[in-house]
Amino acid sequence: MKRGLKLLFAILLATNTAFAQEKATLSAEIYGYKQDMVYFDCVQTPLVSCEFYTNPGEIHSYTFDCDGLVCMTINSRTKVLLQPGDSLHVNISYDGRKIKSIKFSGSERAVNNNIMFNNINNIKRNINYKSQLLTCAALDIKPKNRIDDSRTLHSKVKEMLANSQATPEAQNYAMAIVDSDVYLSFMEYPVMYASIRGTAIDKQEIGDYASIMNDAELRSDAQALSCPEYASLLMRYCFYKNEMDAAQNGTTYQMPTRFEDMYKELAAFYNDEQRDFVLYTLLCNFIRNGQEIERADALYNDYVNKYNKNAGYKSILDALLQ
Repeated sequence: MKRGLKLLFAILLATNTAFAQEKATLSAEIYGYKQDMVYFDCVQTPLVSCEFYTNPGEIHSYTFDCDGLVCMTINSRTKVLLQPGDSLHVNISYDGRKIKSIKFSGSERAVNNNIMFNNINNIKRNINYKSQLLTCAALDIKPKNRIDDSRTLHSKVKEMLANSQATPEAQNYAMAIVDSDVYLSFMEYPVMYASIRGTAIDKQEIGDYASIMNDAELRSDAQALSCPEYASLLMRYCFYKNEMDAAQNGTTYQMPTRFEDMYKELAAFYNDEQRDFVLYTLLCNFIRNGQEIERADALYNDYVNKYNKNAGYKSILDALLQ
């Protein structure tokens, strides 16, 4: 058996025995898509995925096991939500590389969840909210405007969710992604803009950068702690807070860039489920990067012995390290 097939088998065995699971089904019809293959991928695990040859009008269908809400991507861009027992059909029409239309059908819960989830994209389009901070810098969007737009996005999504028929789990996951967009804009964009555009943070008219996150509440619900975007937020928040604390104490802070240093700092900053999630994500991403994997061995042992609470995380790491 080839190494890749052995790894896939090990991963599927690990994930399928870790929890009592139910089936969910994702199907799609794709029109106007110019690539050879259609891809379905789960963002919670590198294991649940499949691919199909692109045939306009053909229904691509994939049934898989899950034990909670998952986010699947279609062709790496379109995100959809499924819960155990859901059946979701997605009809996507492309115009070049852009999505011209997207329609949902299937079980009522899945449809309601994904109408809600897609409405967030509509809100972003309506306020011209860019997804990438580098794009904002390239377009010379001022930090004050980006932060104002982020606050607008946050409030509009909360208002939309208050009238949504989506499940609490789907709303939690959606809000975790929006929190990530908003709070990363607060912490990351002023620094990025200063580096690229040469305008110092204290000249950006954003108020006190050291207190910009004072009203932020970090989440610990299961859906947020299964969201890769939220892991990025938690990591950045750790480094932001340590930098602000160092400045207040009159010391110099250097954000860690080495894998081992990031692990140490995150482990010291967080507790319980949040620590488990960020350390797992850091290890998983490093291993999947495929370079110097042996560096993960010592930290893996430290993580398992001291911090691991979620058996599913350990199962996936075990499979990836085989």
